[in-house]
Amino acid sequence: MENSKTATQTKLLVVNSLIAAAYLAITIIVTPFAQGAIQLRVSESLNHLVVFNRKLMWGVLGGVVIYNMLFSGWLDVLFGGGQTLIALSITVLSAKWIKDEKLRMVFNTLIFSVTMILIAILISILSGQALGSSFFWATYGSLFISEAIMMGISIPIMLMVNQAVKFSRF
Repeated sequence: MENSKTATQTKLLVVNSLIAAAYLAITIIVTPFAQGAIQLRVSESLNHLVVFNRKLMWGVLGGVVIYNMLFSGWLDVLFGGGQTLIALSITVLSAKWIKDEKLRMVFNTLIFSVTMILIAILISILSGQALGSSFFWATYGSLFISEAIMMGISIPIMLMVNQAVKFSRF
C-alpha cells in the first residue's frame, strides 16, 4: 500500500516537473512576445490543465515562477506567480459549481484575463505610471485581450490533447 502511494506521488511530481519544463521551454521560444503590455505566451494554454486535474496546477505555477525568475526578476515572480496562483485556485474551486469542462475552460480564460490586472499594476509601477492612468488602463486592456486570445484559442486544442493524454489519471 505504501509503495503504491509513493509511486503515485512520484509520478505526480514527475508530471508536474515536465509541465513546468514545458511551460518554461515554450515561453523561452516566444520570449520577445512573452513580456510587456501584450503577452502572447503560447504556454498559457497549459493553464487549462487544472480544468482536467487540479493537482497539475503546481507544474504550471512552477513554470511561471521559474521563467519570471530567469527573465524578469523578483517583482515579476511575485506579481506573475501570484496572478497565476490566484487564477488557478479560482478555477480549481469553480469545479464545485461548473461541472462541464468546456464551460470551466471558458471560465478559466475569463479569470486569467481579469486577473491580468496584477500584471498591469506591475508594469505601471515599473514604468513610473500612476495606477488608474490611461497608461494603466491601456496596458490592462491589451493584457486582458492578449490573454483571452491565447487561452481562448487553446481551448479546443487542450480538449483534444486531453482526449489522448487523459490528464485526470495523474
